[in-house]
Amino acid sequence: MTGIPPSPPECAASDAKSNTAVPANDVGTDAKALSHSLKQRHLSMIALGGVIGAGLFVGSGGGIAAAGPAVVLAYAASGLLVMLVMRMLGEMSAANPASGSFSVHAERTIGPWAGFTSGWVFWTLLCVAVAAEGIGAAKIMVGWFPDTSSWMWVALFMVVFTVTNLAAVANFGEFEFWFATLKVGAISLFLVLGVLAIMGVLPGTDAPGADNLTGNGGFFPTGLDGLVVGLLASVFAYGGLETVTIAAAESEKPREGVARAVRTSMWRIALFYVGSLAIVVTLIPWNDPSVTAKGPYVAVLDYLDIPHAGQIMNVVVLVALLSAMNANIYGSSRIAYSLVARGQGWKVLAKVSNGVPRLAVIASASFGFVAVLLSYWWPDTIFKWLLNMVGAATLVVWGFIAVSQLMGRRQIPQDKLIVRMWLFPYLTWLALAGIVGVLALMLREEETRLQLYFTAGLTLVLALIGYLKQRSAAAQR
Repeated sequence: MTGIPPSPPECAASDAKSNTAVPANDVGTDAKALSHSLKQRHLSMIALGGVIGAGLFVGSGGGIAAAGPAVVLAYAASGLLVMLVMRMLGEMSAANPASGSFSVHAERTIGPWAGFTSGWVFWTLLCVAVAAEGIGAAKIMVGWFPDTSSWMWVALFMVVFTVTNLAAVANFGEFEFWFATLKVGAISLFLVLGVLAIMGVLPGTDAPGADNLTGNGGFFPTGLDGLVVGLLASVFAYGGLETVTIAAAESEKPREGVARAVRTSMWRIALFYVGSLAIVVTLIPWNDPSVTAKGPYVAVLDYLDIPHAGQIMNVVVLVALLSAMNANIYGSSRIAYSLVARGQGWKVLAKVSNGVPRLAVIASASFGFVAVLLSYWWPDTIFKWLLNMVGAATLVVWGFIAVSQLMGRRQIPQDKLIVRMWLFPYLTWLALAGIVGVLALMLREEETRLQLYFTAGLTLVLALIGYLKQRSAAAQR
């Protein structure tokens, strides 16, 4: 179930101000009817906070348990891959800002079928992610208010963020600004406390030295197999960074905003992910049961005798989940709008009111809410299938980004190359090899192998539909 209906290739987007149509074959105009009220501070914090999610605060515990201290290398390797992908995407988005981001670039360079496939794969990923994040946030709320039901909280969150995204893009930006501020503040405080503890200057702590890095089986306690599991866990923790290039199309200065966000991605990934995990495995043994039972960050805060560490992290994780819900409803609605504006979906979703594609917002949020209902009705069948279908979707999108940049670099005028991919085309080929390598590694584990098969099925179905639409459109010319 993809939620993607057939549509005529001639559908166009309506302009909110003039009621003029955006030509379906002009992939560079998908953001013209949208508002451009996101400020630079919004874009900066979306970029800064987008890298900090529940995958870092909670999901990294599984990576540590699998790889031990070597998880730092796993996150560094996958972080390098992400930086290359973001650099490629930044190059194309700074040259041609569009609300469809990589989907537009894929259509320009590879063909309409590629824009269709990458766009709807990403839309499905974001909508299912909204459901998963809403369920996770509701669990935290039920823990605080045990007399309430999970569905009530999910419904509340969905309504709040749907209304927020319906009102104006500035509302989305403001929510994300403060969500990101809280997340960045929390991880920054953790980094400061961790460094002080490692140095032995924090009251009540002794410098651990390298005991936890080299003891308990050494730096590679679980060998290559454990490192592979840790690498796979780390790759998917970075998903969602693409949203900043979607948001940039609605900012005051799209090109400058994308360029600044991409250029700071290296130190953000190194500091927040690699740096914080290095602190975790240095301060406490990697095989401490609390790392997976409570989460690595709670385990460290408990080690440092920080009062109410568990509840503090619950607040941070809740903020991270709500932030992701908000961002994913926004991102999915803009991808959907861009696709239908280019004749790749239901024409009605292209309607824009006061600079907001409200029907696209409602459709995207509704799909997410239906997925939540499926999680209650059929948790082990249909909802699990949905989760498996998007399990490797991030890698599919990254693959389209790399191929688009490789094929389209020479089409970009020199004066628009504000952001340049390093050592082109060698690092682009390296990134492609890395993406293929991660996909191959997914075949080693039963769970990830199943995800790969389901995602491949979804991608192939969408690619076939996109190709048939492309052929049909060509035949009508």
